[in-house]
Amino acid sequence: MANAADAVILEPEAARARPRIWYPYLLIAPSMITLTVVSLIPFLYTAYISVHAAKFGRVTDFVGFANYAQLLNDPRFWNSLSVAAVFVCISVPIEFMLGLVGALVLNQNVRGRGVIVPLLFMPTMMAPIVVGLLWKIMLAGSWGLISFNVLERFNLIGETSAFASPTFALYALIFVDVWQWTPFMMLAFFAGLQALPLGPYRAAAVDGASTLMVFFKITLPMMTPLLVVIGLLRFIDAFKVFDTVYILTGGGPGIATETPSLFANKMTFEFWNLGESSAMAVLVWIAFFAFCNVFYQVAKKRLNAF
Repeated sequence: MANAADAVILEPEAARARPRIWYPYLLIAPSMITLTVVSLIPFLYTAYISVHAAKFGRVTDFVGFANYAQLLNDPRFWNSLSVAAVFVCISVPIEFMLGLVGALVLNQNVRGRGVIVPLLFMPTMMAPIVVGLLWKIMLAGSWGLISFNVLERFNLIGETSAFASPTFALYALIFVDVWQWTPFMMLAFFAGLQALPLGPYRAAAVDGASTLMVFFKITLPMMTPLLVVIGLLRFIDAFKVFDTVYILTGGGPGIATETPSLFANKMTFEFWNLGESSAMAVLVWIAFFAFCNVFYQVAKKRLNAF
């Protein structure tokens, strides 16, 4: 009799527990469905196109890895990767360091911080086309504010735009990217500093720790997860840069500033070579997937960031 009574009591509890099992899945279902529709299905179709002959909007015969082989033998593909490597390896570390230094300064109860912080975010909030037009005017040849007062005055460039110079065009794009995204890094790091607990700093003050020791022994270790995540996201975003390059140089002069995104765009919408552009998309995805996995493992084991 006791067992039967227990069963009667447990059955309603089990029935009430069943909806709870599915509740988390119901919460993430809209996001998962959206990601599947807008990301997974297009990527699978891109992989399908990459192994077929696809030109001028028509997908025809299966060609295996011919598109990949043709792409890897294309000098413009390797040039675009080298341009992206230079762009990322210069702009992201500068943005990272300036952002961290700026965040540390803002964290020192700077007077007028309530006004400075919103103003700093303005470059990041500006649309890429506005940023492009702004700096196209600022660095315009012979009459641009910076071109006339700095570049020409110190004989760094002649009567032409910095974006038309094979030597300076890429560095001008890097300068624009640093101007636009350093405030984002700064504010992200500043938010992280504001969220740090005060207990370790009070203990360090009691022990008489120096400012540098506090930074390297307390602030930096506690900020490592945020630094790693923001750095990785900015690295990926900088590699994919398209809009500002498209507006300011269009990949020129020649192919001096042609990034992978711009090269893929030209292959797709100018040459209508969908097979090679799809192969490029798949290769870049594979490279980033491998890089992010290695980065995650290293950050997890060496930096305790995850």
